[in-house]
Amino acid sequence: MVVAPATNPDGLAAGRRTNARGVDLNRNFDTRNRQAIRRHGPKPLSEPEARFIAELIDRYRPARIVTIHQPLACVDFDGPARELAAAMSRACGLPVRKLGARPGSLGSYAGVDKQIPIVTLELPKSASSLGPPALWRIYGEAMLVAIRYASPAEHRGR
Repeated sequence: MVVAPATNPDGLAAGRRTNARGVDLNRNFDTRNRQAIRRHGPKPLSEPEARFIAELIDRYRPARIVTIHQPLACVDFDGPARELAAAMSRACGLPVRKLGARPGSLGSYAGVDKQIPIVTLELPKSASSLGPPALWRIYGEAMLVAIRYASPAEHRGR
Protein backbone atom coordinates (compact mmCIF):
# COMPACT_ATOMS: atom_id res chain seq x y z
CA MET A 1 0.00 0.00 0.00
CA VAL A 2 1.23 3.48 -0.90
CA VAL A 3 -0.15 6.58 0.79
CA ALA A 4 0.51 10.07 -0.59
CA PRO A 5 -1.15 12.38 1.95
CA ALA A 6 -0.93 15.64 -0.03
CA THR A 7 -0.17 15.53 -3.73
CA ASN A 8 -0.84 19.26 -4.20
CA PRO A 9 1.10 20.83 -1.31
CA ASP A 10 1.02 24.32 -2.87
CA GLY A 11 -2.75 24.20 -3.29
CA LEU A 12 -3.23 22.75 0.18
CA ALA A 13 -1.21 25.56 1.75
CA ALA A 14 -3.00 28.24 -0.27
CA GLY A 15 -6.48 26.70 0.03
CA ARG A 16 -6.95 26.40 -3.71
CA ARG A 17 -7.25 23.75 -6.41
CA THR A 18 -4.22 24.78 -8.49
CA ASN A 19 -0.53 24.48 -7.77
CA ALA A 20 1.85 27.47 -7.39
CA ARG A 21 1.99 27.82 -11.20
CA GLY A 22 -1.79 28.05 -11.46
CA VAL A 23 -2.20 24.61 -13.05
CA ASP A 24 -5.11 22.38 -12.08
CA LEU A 25 -3.19 19.20 -11.39
CA ASN A 26 -6.31 17.07 -11.80
CA ARG A 27 -6.45 18.11 -15.46
CA ASN A 28 -2.71 17.69 -16.19
CA PHE A 29 -2.59 13.93 -16.86
CA ASP A 30 -1.78 12.39 -20.23
CA THR A 31 -5.22 11.09 -21.19
CA ARG A 32 -7.12 10.43 -24.39
CA ASN A 33 -9.67 13.10 -23.40
CA ARG A 34 -7.22 15.84 -22.29
CA GLN A 35 -8.00 19.37 -23.42
CA ALA A 36 -5.28 21.86 -24.30
CA ILE A 37 -6.37 24.66 -21.98
CA ARG A 38 -3.86 26.96 -20.27
CA ARG A 39 -5.18 26.14 -16.80
CA HIS A 40 -4.53 22.43 -17.52
CA GLY A 41 -0.81 23.06 -18.08
CA PRO A 42 1.30 23.62 -21.18
CA LYS A 43 1.41 19.87 -21.91
CA PRO A 44 0.41 16.58 -20.27
CA LEU A 45 2.37 15.87 -17.09
CA SER A 46 4.06 19.28 -17.26
CA GLU A 47 3.73 19.61 -13.49
CA PRO A 48 6.01 17.73 -11.06
CA GLU A 49 3.08 16.82 -8.82
CA ALA A 50 1.19 15.10 -11.67
CA ARG A 51 4.39 13.36 -12.82
CA PHE A 52 4.92 12.11 -9.27
CA ILE A 53 1.46 10.52 -9.21
CA ALA A 54 1.91 8.99 -12.69
CA GLU A 55 5.29 7.58 -11.63
CA LEU A 56 3.76 6.07 -8.48
CA ILE A 57 1.11 4.37 -10.60
CA ASP A 58 3.67 3.06 -13.10
CA ARG A 59 6.03 1.84 -10.38
CA TYR A 60 3.54 0.19 -8.01
CA ARG A 61 0.72 -0.78 -10.42
CA PRO A 62 -2.00 -0.47 -7.76
CA ALA A 63 -5.02 -2.76 -7.67
CA ARG A 64 -7.12 0.31 -6.82
CA ILE A 65 -6.72 4.02 -6.10
CA VAL A 66 -8.63 6.10 -3.57
CA THR A 67 -8.47 9.88 -3.54
CA ILE A 68 -10.09 12.33 -1.16
CA HIS A 69 -11.56 15.59 -2.44
CA GLN A 70 -14.34 17.94 -1.45
CA PRO A 71 -17.01 19.48 -1.48
CA LEU A 72 -19.41 17.31 -3.52
CA ALA A 73 -20.48 14.94 -0.70
CA CYS A 74 -20.51 11.67 -2.61
CA VAL A 75 -18.50 8.62 -3.57
CA ASP A 76 -17.45 9.00 -7.21
CA PHE A 77 -15.67 6.39 -9.31
CA ASP A 78 -14.01 5.83 -12.65
CA GLY A 79 -13.01 2.66 -14.42
CA PRO A 80 -14.04 -0.71 -12.99
CA ALA A 81 -14.77 0.60 -9.48
CA ARG A 82 -18.56 0.55 -9.16
CA GLU A 83 -18.59 -2.24 -6.54
CA LEU A 84 -15.80 -0.66 -4.48
CA ALA A 85 -17.60 2.71 -4.57
CA ALA A 86 -20.81 1.05 -3.38
CA ALA A 87 -19.01 -0.70 -0.51
CA MET A 88 -17.38 2.57 0.58
CA SER A 89 -20.73 4.34 0.32
CA ARG A 90 -22.35 1.81 2.63
CA ALA A 91 -19.55 2.37 5.15
CA CYS A 92 -19.79 6.18 5.31
CA GLY A 93 -23.32 7.05 4.19
CA LEU A 94 -22.34 9.28 1.26
CA PRO A 95 -24.24 8.41 -1.93
CA VAL A 96 -22.54 6.94 -4.98
CA ARG A 97 -22.64 9.49 -7.80
CA LYS A 98 -20.89 8.80 -11.10
CA LEU A 99 -19.62 12.28 -11.94
CA GLY A 100 -17.78 11.27 -15.12
CA ALA A 101 -14.09 11.24 -15.95
CA ARG A 102 -13.05 14.83 -16.54
CA PRO A 103 -10.59 15.73 -19.31
CA GLY A 104 -7.00 15.14 -18.20
CA SER A 105 -8.07 13.99 -14.73
CA LEU A 106 -6.59 11.23 -12.60
CA GLY A 107 -9.90 9.39 -13.05
CA SER A 108 -9.46 9.50 -16.82
CA TYR A 109 -5.78 8.55 -16.63
CA ALA A 110 -6.00 5.68 -14.15
CA GLY A 111 -9.63 4.61 -14.30
CA VAL A 112 -10.56 5.00 -17.94
CA ASP A 113 -7.27 4.74 -19.83
CA LYS A 114 -5.46 2.25 -17.56
CA GLN A 115 -8.58 0.44 -16.21
CA ILE A 116 -7.45 0.73 -12.58
CA PRO A 117 -10.44 1.04 -10.24
CA ILE A 118 -10.39 4.57 -8.80
CA VAL A 119 -12.74 5.98 -6.19
CA THR A 120 -12.92 9.59 -5.11
CA LEU A 121 -14.33 10.10 -1.65
CA GLU A 122 -15.85 13.56 -2.09
CA LEU A 123 -16.31 14.96 1.39
CA PRO A 124 -18.94 17.62 2.06
CA LYS A 125 -17.83 21.24 2.42
CA SER A 126 -18.50 21.02 6.17
CA ALA A 127 -15.66 18.47 6.51
CA SER A 128 -13.18 21.37 6.50
CA SER A 129 -14.38 22.35 9.97
CA LEU A 130 -13.77 18.88 11.43
CA GLY A 131 -10.58 17.67 13.04
CA PRO A 132 -8.85 14.37 12.29
CA PRO A 133 -10.65 12.38 15.03
CA ALA A 134 -14.09 13.41 13.74
CA LEU A 135 -13.11 12.81 10.12
CA TRP A 136 -11.86 9.34 11.01
CA ARG A 137 -15.00 8.58 13.00
CA ILE A 138 -17.19 9.49 10.00
CA TYR A 139 -15.09 8.29 7.04
CA GLY A 140 -12.49 5.93 8.49
CA GLU A 141 -14.52 2.78 7.92
CA ALA A 142 -14.87 3.68 4.23
CA MET A 143 -11.09 3.93 3.96
CA LEU A 144 -10.69 0.58 5.70
CA VAL A 145 -13.20 -0.94 3.29
CA ALA A 146 -11.04 0.32 0.41
CA ILE A 147 -7.90 -1.19 1.94
CA ARG A 148 -9.51 -4.57 2.61
CA TYR A 149 -11.55 -4.73 -0.60
CA ALA A 150 -10.85 -7.55 -3.03
CA SER A 151 -12.45 -7.21 -6.44
CA PRO A 152 -13.85 -10.23 -8.28
CA ALA A 153 -10.71 -10.22 -10.45
CA GLU A 154 -8.51 -10.28 -7.33
CA HIS A 155 -10.52 -13.20 -5.95
CA ARG A 156 -9.90 -15.16 -9.18
CA GLY A 157 -6.15 -14.51 -8.85
CA ARG A 158 -5.96 -16.05 -5.37
